[in-house]
Amino acid sequence: MAVEEAWRSGAQAVEIDVRLSADGVPVVIHDATVDATTDGTGAVGELPLDSLRALDAGSWFGPRFAGQRVPTLAEVLGLVRERRGMDVLCEYKGAWTADQVAVTLQEVEAAGLVDRFMVQSFEAPTIAALRDVAPEVPRSLLVEVDRPDLVARAAALDAAAVSLAAPLLSADPSLVARCQDAGLQVLAWTANDKDAWATLVSAGVDGIITDQPDQLLLWLTGSDDDLPEELLRWFAGTDDQR
Repeated sequence: MAVEEAWRSGAQAVEIDVRLSADGVPVVIHDATVDATTDGTGAVGELPLDSLRALDAGSWFGPRFAGQRVPTLAEVLGLVRERRGMDVLCEYKGAWTADQVAVTLQEVEAAGLVDRFMVQSFEAPTIAALRDVAPEVPRSLLVEVDRPDLVARAAALDAAAVSLAAPLLSADPSLVARCQDAGLQVLAWTANDKDAWATLVSAGVDGIITDQPDQLLLWLTGSDDDLPEELLRWFAGTDDQR
């Protein structure tokens, strides 16, 4: 699965997306529906785990992936636990309550990965729920469109970082310093080519999220630029194989 590929490529973290099944089980899947990446149809949140697990979630990507199942969060955490040197950046899709968030954090604690787990979301109420349930877990506010109150929004949520869309930083690299001056780390998503990586490194980002972690690592280690050691330790491969 993609998590294994990210680890083999040398990624320091794997970015995953989590949703709840109809019966309240956290599962790792990007889309709100299963239509695009399985042989089934319907919203993830309207299908119980047994129905989700019965779907073929690999054939769409290629014959050798036939029979892959929609993984539960617990399964993914189990894989990461055995692969030292790789952390988890977990995006919570949509709006989550504190009770719903608590279910996921219990699984993270059971896997012994609290110190290797970071969360992010576009939804401020979800970030707030994560803060209230597990204040020790670092949080990042996902941002696709810049707003004048960006830093204030992140500060109000006691976020440790902001995850900014790479095109935002290409258009205005000064966003990085603006956020870092306020004590926020800046992660950039999703950058997949050398021109984008060069722009982000020049802007001074703290981490890069990419679908090509092996190529990014080669580029980072082969660059003539004086790269910060922190950046070499923090880039993430995504679990989105589309």
